[in-house]
Amino acid sequence: MADKRFVTLDGNEATANIAHLCNEVMAIYPITPSSGLGELPDAWAAAGRKNAFGSVPHVVEMQSEAGAAGAVHGALQTGALTSTFTASQGLLLMIPNMFKIAGELTPTVFHVTARTVATHALSIFGDHSDVMACRTTGWAMLASGSVQEAQDMALIAHQATLEARVPFLHFYDGFRISHEVNKIEPLGDEDVRAFLDKELIRQHRQRALSPERPKLRGTAQNPDHFFQGREACNPFYDATPGIVQKTMDKFARMFGRQYHLFDYSGSPDAERVIVAMSSACGVVEETVDKLVAEGQKVGLVKIRLFRPFDGRAFVACLPRTTRIIAALDRTKEPGALGEPVYQDVVTALAEYWATNGDEALPRVIGGRYGLSSKEFTPAMVAGIYAEMAKPQPKRHFTIGIRDDVTHLSLEYDENFSTEAPDVVRGVFYGLGSDGTVSAVRSTVKILGENTPLYAQGYFVYDSRKAGSVTTSHLRVSPRPIKGSYLVHKATFVACHQFHFLERIDMLSVAEPGATFLLNSPYGPDEVWDHLPREVQEQILAKRLKFFVVDAYRVARETGMGVRINTIMQTCFFQLAGMLPADVAIAHIKDSIKATYGKKGGEKVVQQNFAAVDAALAALHEVKVPDRVTSTLCMVPPVPEDAPPFVKNVLGAIIANRGDELPVSAMPVDGTFPTGTTQYEKRSIAQDIPIWDPKICTQCGFCSLVCPHAAIRMKAYPAQQLAGAPEGFKATDWKGKEYPGYKFTVQVYPDDCTGCGLCVDACPAKDKAVPKHKAIDMEPKLKHLHQERKNLAFFMEIPDLDRSQV
Repeated sequence: MADKRFVTLDGNEATANIAHLCNEVMAIYPITPSSGLGELPDAWAAAGRKNAFGSVPHVVEMQSEAGAAGAVHGALQTGALTSTFTASQGLLLMIPNMFKIAGELTPTVFHVTARTVATHALSIFGDHSDVMACRTTGWAMLASGSVQEAQDMALIAHQATLEARVPFLHFYDGFRISHEVNKIEPLGDEDVRAFLDKELIRQHRQRALSPERPKLRGTAQNPDHFFQGREACNPFYDATPGIVQKTMDKFARMFGRQYHLFDYSGSPDAERVIVAMSSACGVVEETVDKLVAEGQKVGLVKIRLFRPFDGRAFVACLPRTTRIIAALDRTKEPGALGEPVYQDVVTALAEYWATNGDEALPRVIGGRYGLSSKEFTPAMVAGIYAEMAKPQPKRHFTIGIRDDVTHLSLEYDENFSTEAPDVVRGVFYGLGSDGTVSAVRSTVKILGENTPLYAQGYFVYDSRKAGSVTTSHLRVSPRPIKGSYLVHKATFVACHQFHFLERIDMLSVAEPGATFLLNSPYGPDEVWDHLPREVQEQILAKRLKFFVVDAYRVARETGMGVRINTIMQTCFFQLAGMLPADVAIAHIKDSIKATYGKKGGEKVVQQNFAAVDAALAALHEVKVPDRVTSTLCMVPPVPEDAPPFVKNVLGAIIANRGDELPVSAMPVDGTFPTGTTQYEKRSIAQDIPIWDPKICTQCGFCSLVCPHAAIRMKAYPAQQLAGAPEGFKATDWKGKEYPGYKFTVQVYPDDCTGCGLCVDACPAKDKAVPKHKAIDMEPKLKHLHQERKNLAFFMEIPDLDRSQV
């Protein structure tokens, strides 16, 4: 390993690096989760970074994905090496140009972060529904199953397309690979330059449309000869699998990593074989390794080249002992006899499994998994292998959901695990934009590039992105990490936002004896009684090691504002013990210099250094009592009086239990009731506006500018104050139209996001204390209980009759 160089990248950066080196033109249009694929080359080109041929690529952002594909098509016809990046509906908008590019046998590579196509609902997450919609376009389809493969297959595709003259769609799972950070062996400028065949590039340029060599391309043809012309391309597609394998062999000779059109892993005499592609392969392979070690005859076939599908190579890859095959598809084709991988496997066996005497074809069953990035785990894989062992397994099935409508889902043992005891597994709960994700990414980079350890980071984002819950999953292992799935049995759990405890059951993922780190405004001697009973119960039952740090206090004192990432990261390294404290801190400070040195300046660097140095002094272990003492309980996800659909369906989703919902709970056509946001109380603000009635001018600006309508006002008769809770604020109404009325400005503490726009807009200042306004931001926890009582009473006060206003 000492002879190898490693870097830590996500799948998008690993792919974008190859695309930048291999191309002269890139037409882009951003779409989640492929945006980084275009943004990185755009930034590199703006900074003058050259490609492998010594020129700076021309990167242009178009008005849509259709425009990007059209620009690529045009650039290719000039002989330029050209590419683009997309996903989901963006890919569908490119299909018309894709048919033309393939029909004209024009070499190019489109890099796709495979993402769900909107059907009954929009989803920004990953599956194969978009790439499967492109099967008839005539493009070769090459799948990557890891960050390392995303880089390697990108280069293989760029070389193979030049020789085959068939355009390539290189894809990998959106988010699961595109946003996973992992340790890989990088390819550099010289590697790419040596790998690409210059003669094939010259031939591509010679085929360009040019006034110097006039030719016609894109004719209109009639029934008497169109069919013949369409069949004329057959030899190119027949040759493509062989060209791809030759390119893979060349890659192995030059860089030491061998790939095949189909790769087999498992028992040489396997009877039960799963066929899969992209990120599922690592999960299945990890499970196969454990089951084979236990003596089970199971195996996995990884599909690399999905189109053209080489049936002969596929069958040759299977052990002849194969009795049953489960073909896994990460897509759904309603009304089809089976999904695409299932159909290809059945066809390949029918055409190429040469029978000898009584030798029968293996049985094939088809399964759907992982739609919209639905979690796919080794436990589910073990459940599939268990189903395959039955005398009459389900011919078609789903895994990872509970289908109580068509009863296709398989049962599986959720406690099955392949995790080794020497693997550090961390789960970090943060708030979008609080730096948690950045801290975990930095941790992966530090461990991956400065130690012999392998590190993997993956980040679960709420669709709201900034200002919502982020869950970061970290694995650190002495061995390469195969499986791409969430951490379900954590040795370390960190809660970066104290108020999450009342709403998120985060300790359910903690293993017995795990470490729990809490960012808490309460010190080690007082925090226990501020925890909900459910949290105390789990700490005691699992014998967790419990630590607290007031990261926000450290951040404020060191000028960091609300950025707590380096503070929590320092505490993690101290508690995880993977590196000596001084070594870890030195690496953290090097990372700070690299991240903020240029764009933030020396002041920002020094502020981060001060935060790191102060972090360990603020870290304290909590002496856990021997019993539950709290009178607090976790807050229900929605109020008890919410409508049934909100309570039973949306409530489960809000409580992070959406995976438990059965098929019967979901609307068949995606139709949801309106007005449901009122029931979701995210409570994400650190500070909330507190009203001072003594200096308020009753201008209403605070309520007007609030983007979430989380500050509201009421004028009401004085008698309505009867029964008001102690601490409820009111003042005399200043308007002439309602003499004797009272007036209240009320914050909705669990809806406020803490943006502070209300304070910015407030014109009323205290003449004695100029910094004090009629609305000031103050720590939420200090006021939360009181403001919740105030709000409950405020909601009961009748609104004014609008017809009388």
